[in-house]
Amino acid sequence: MTSEPAPIPGGAGTDEPREAAVVRAFLASLELLDVERALGYVADDIAYSNVSLPTVHGRPALERALTAFARVATSFEAVNHRIAADGPVVLTERTDVLQAGRLRVSFWVCGTFEVHDGRITLWRDYFDWANVTGGLLRGLVGVVVPAVRAGAPSPR
Repeated sequence: MTSEPAPIPGGAGTDEPREAAVVRAFLASLELLDVERALGYVADDIAYSNVSLPTVHGRPALERALTAFARVATSFEAVNHRIAADGPVVLTERTDVLQAGRLRVSFWVCGTFEVHDGRITLWRDYFDWANVTGGLLRGLVGVVVPAVRAGAPSPR
């Protein structure tokens, strides 16, 4: 069953395309670890891919993946450095910061989203394993030496 999409921030008086606003709202829902709200922004037939990992097909599979993530994560930040929209395609350049207990891992991500009729039909994230590994190593050291722990990156 498809739930009604959550309200989109912005609206009248904003120059941001609706598709980009949908992606921002979706990522904001993930930052709240609110799986139900995040699912309100996705289509039933969504395809989610972290490139080099298996693709998740369909809302139920995405719900399972996000629920598992929300169980482990104590916080999540998606810091958008750039966001661009061209019709239904939205590109993000961002830093994701994942935290599980005292472990805090920060790494860059480029995301491609397709938004049709106000819902995300494609979510594809690209990242560099070396950057993720470096972020994980820094996070592990930060568990022992908190001064090394990744802070929140600036949006620009």
